[in-house]
Amino acid sequence: MTPQVTGPGEVAGGIDTHGDTHTAAALDSAGRVLGTATFPATATGYAALLDWLSSLGTLVLVGIEGTGAYGAGLARHLRAAGVAMIEVDRPDRKTRRFQGKSDPIDAVNAARAALARERTGLPKHRDGQVEALRTLRVARRSAIAQRADVQRQIKALIVTAPEAVRDKLRGLGRAALIRTCAAFRPDTARAAEPGTAARITLRSLARRHQTLTEEITGLDALIGPLAEAINPDLVALKGVGPEVAAQLLVTAGDNPERLRSEAAFAMLCGAAPLPASSGRTDRHRLNRGGDRQANCALYRIALVRMRWDDRTRDYVTRRTRDGLSKKEIIRCLKRYIAREVYHALVPPATTVNGLDLAA
Repeated sequence: MTPQVTGPGEVAGGIDTHGDTHTAAALDSAGRVLGTATFPATATGYAALLDWLSSLGTLVLVGIEGTGAYGAGLARHLRAAGVAMIEVDRPDRKTRRFQGKSDPIDAVNAARAALARERTGLPKHRDGQVEALRTLRVARRSAIAQRADVQRQIKALIVTAPEAVRDKLRGLGRAALIRTCAAFRPDTARAAEPGTAARITLRSLARRHQTLTEEITGLDALIGPLAEAINPDLVALKGVGPEVAAQLLVTAGDNPERLRSEAAFAMLCGAAPLPASSGRTDRHRLNRGGDRQANCALYRIALVRMRWDDRTRDYVTRRTRDGLSKKEIIRCLKRYIAREVYHALVPPATTVNGLDLAA
């Protein structure tokens, strides 16, 4: 449980993070503002910020905005110092409309959110294997997006290329098309001619496509074994490949125990339907929030199981007879899969109050 500010002399902090500076605010147990201050976003600034908060009383809890971005370094420093933290979202538009917008105001609002326990999410730890996995996936996702863009450019150029070029490339599959374009030997001295210019451009794009493919293959060779080493139980689930497992591990973070329940994990992944009832109408609506990349990973698992898993296919058949559409069935499947993934990510506790549950 995260400590609460209840006694005299206890202080709650709030921090509004930016690229170059962090603005901190301190509140006492009654919610009174004790002060605000701005510090540089450096190791020295982190230490000065912590010293300033501690000088105002016993620092019990700190609410931080952006622990996954500008506040990542500060969060690591505070965690190393043993300070309890919670992740605080930016104030909603209504609050900003009435109170205005400034760094001290945002820092005070973050401290109030921590003091009132309006937010209870714990920041991810960013100093373990999952953080390394996340960093590798940044390069992989970028390379995949660029490769897809290159492929679209190649096909668009072929559409407008002279007939001599189009006839040579018409009907080729993707792999053969890339190999053929990469093997072009145009005369660069005749680059002013449209046909030669098209061949030069197609060769350049095809070789770029090959380079990106080699980069993706090399990254996959690192990501797959790392994901399996972090959590072999997750990779062993039906429909969970290395890329899907890596995304789910990144969503949970290096400290998956911060996820309070499987329902909280489903909400984090946007797989928990939201109530939309009123009066005599009792219904739920689609959840468009949460981590959309994690939601996409659950969707991929659902598609694979609908194709290859007998139990899932039987479920789809039964729910189809009940009148559900394919989209509705997939939403139900994602919720069930989220529960299964949660138990693979967060093993059950083996002790409670020092008692061994396995005994």
